[in-house]
Amino acid sequence: MKKAIRIVCLVCVMLLLLNNTMIVSADEAVQLDIKAKSAVLMEASTGKILYEKNSHERLRPASVTKVMTMLLIMEALESNKISLDDMVVCSEYAAGMGGSQIYLEPGEQMSVHDLLKAVAVASGNDASVALAEHISGSEQAFVNAMNEKAKELGMNDTNFVNCNGLDVEGHYTSAYDIALMSRELLKHPKIFDYTTIWTDSLRNGEFGLANTNKLIRFYPGANGLKTGSTSKALYCLSATAKRDDMQLIVAIMASPTTKDRFADATKLLDYGFANYAVAQGVSAGERIGEIPVVKGTSRSVNIITASDFNALVSKGKQGKIEKRLEVSDTILAPVDKGQKVGHIKFFIDNEEIGKVDIVTDEAVEKITAPKVFVRLVKSWLNARD
Repeated sequence: MKKAIRIVCLVCVMLLLLNNTMIVSADEAVQLDIKAKSAVLMEASTGKILYEKNSHERLRPASVTKVMTMLLIMEALESNKISLDDMVVCSEYAAGMGGSQIYLEPGEQMSVHDLLKAVAVASGNDASVALAEHISGSEQAFVNAMNEKAKELGMNDTNFVNCNGLDVEGHYTSAYDIALMSRELLKHPKIFDYTTIWTDSLRNGEFGLANTNKLIRFYPGANGLKTGSTSKALYCLSATAKRDDMQLIVAIMASPTTKDRFADATKLLDYGFANYAVAQGVSAGERIGEIPVVKGTSRSVNIITASDFNALVSKGKQGKIEKRLEVSDTILAPVDKGQKVGHIKFFIDNEEIGKVDIVTDEAVEKITAPKVFVRLVKSWLNARD
């Protein structure tokens, strides 16, 4: 009997330990009481999923579609294809979008800056189409680019038919895919200049804007990204927030009410911030040291980390990462810049959690016979001194 009790206690302890370390699964949806039909909680720097519920179900995204629209706008800005000061002339087609809008008139001119503000803050359908036409020539060409980007990001549950999210057959995505495109948009920090606006105006103060994402005002650390709702899509949201260097993304789809979508997002963000932390292992380009070069024009070469490494860990374990460096003793010339010479492995409690390659920071040519002679002469002269 005592033996049986001990076994039961041991099993309970193991379950508690697993609960503290495992990623939350969809089976815990009842425990977290998520009302939305589909939801995802993702940590941005690692892409790790901390919670999911029907994460790959294809649903209508409504105006959360505009996350991809804003992503392509940011890419066009950063490639200098367009500028924030460009004046965009609104077409009759763009002006006739309906739904959420800033009531653009055919022929009205507005800057890219103001139109982007209208998209991010007020979810302007007309502003989205006007920008799409300015960037790609037509909404259809822009939508083609949206779908190409979706494929590039691995958004396998997605097909876009328009750039604003108005209900139309064949226009769908998933909570997982929303998290993917939101994560990509977060790589363009300029977008926060727009997604964190609470209230603003257009047309010299004549037209007021109020952010449809209420978390921006009421949730500490909230910095984006986009709401969406239609009668068929119900209430959707891509909510992002950052605290203590950890950026979280919540994707909510088909929530029954607007109150529920913000409540669900708050629960998931609270869960993430309460239970997880990001520990930075190394940054890309961090100097590790140098290693000797055999038969090279230089006697040694600097070595650096090839990429960033961030680890998502249970809260309180950020300072427990152990680094183990494994690097070649020497390297034979010629040496290419970026040539792999080893790696750093990262451990927590003796369990490997990842690794980063170590590469050369510069190229080194193979030494020629004349250069060997010059080197010997210099060595001889230095020795005489």
